[in-house]
Amino acid sequence: MQGVLTGFAVIAVVIGVGYLIGLRGYLGAQGREVLTKLAFHVASPALLFTTLARADLSVVFSSRLLVTALSTAAAAGVFVAVGVVRGWGLGRTTIGALCSSYVNSGNLGIPIAVYVLGDASLVAPVLLFQLVGVTPVALTVLDLASGEGEKGPLWRRLLTPLRNPIALGSLAGVAVSAAGLKVPAPVMDPLTLIGGMSVPAVLLAFGISLCGSTMPGRGPERQLVLLSVVLKSVGQPAAAWALAAGVFGLHGAQLLDVVVTSSLPAAQNLYTYASTYGVGERLARDSILVSTVLSVPVLVVVATLLG
Repeated sequence: MQGVLTGFAVIAVVIGVGYLIGLRGYLGAQGREVLTKLAFHVASPALLFTTLARADLSVVFSSRLLVTALSTAAAAGVFVAVGVVRGWGLGRTTIGALCSSYVNSGNLGIPIAVYVLGDASLVAPVLLFQLVGVTPVALTVLDLASGEGEKGPLWRRLLTPLRNPIALGSLAGVAVSAAGLKVPAPVMDPLTLIGGMSVPAVLLAFGISLCGSTMPGRGPERQLVLLSVVLKSVGQPAAAWALAAGVFGLHGAQLLDVVVTSSLPAAQNLYTYASTYGVGERLARDSILVSTVLSVPVLVVVATLLG
């Protein structure tokens, strides 16, 4: 279980540094906002482009991807259904659905894939599916929910994903990989350097946001947080196990791979999305924090039972 603990320890330390920065006021009143905008508009698009431009897209056509897609849809679908019935609104429901199903496949998924599963590439199907499939759709919905998508003619609304830096970086990386192009080092190296700021910026901004905040799971979004955490920590892993073992006949190492990746907590960059669009910020922050804490025992149990 060293890999699980190592991955969480790295994240906890950086978030703790962010908390101290916020506590001391080193970055001023706008520090969190600046880090969030840096991550969303500059660093994250660069990271996604460089990651996907080098990726092997053949992993998309695998049973692991189908399990990931179906379990993600199941968890998100339950939250959306409840959100529609309860009238939580398009923006908050979208953020909650993401928190229920969008796993931390990058800064936590990669080290856990290395230390627990023994191969970093095993997280690639989840990473690609989320970056290429889920992210553009979710950000388009958030654009429309914020009112940006209501301006202009229909063709402009249909091109909403291409105006989003995160989606644009992801799609550009996929296009480069699919075309078999090799980006010259003078272009790729600066992008790699800039992309390296993404994860630290997101974690630091998240840590700063914890300063002066109340205990998670309280306040007007308590029900939304509880539902998203239950779906993320229990519902999605259970759905992945049922689909992998019962439908696709996976067993052994393959079954362990898909259930472990589905058991990862909600991704920190979801807080960046919520903060950027000004909707469901507390929902995202609390869901990420609680699901991250709960994922430690969940991953230990999964690795013990299926490993």
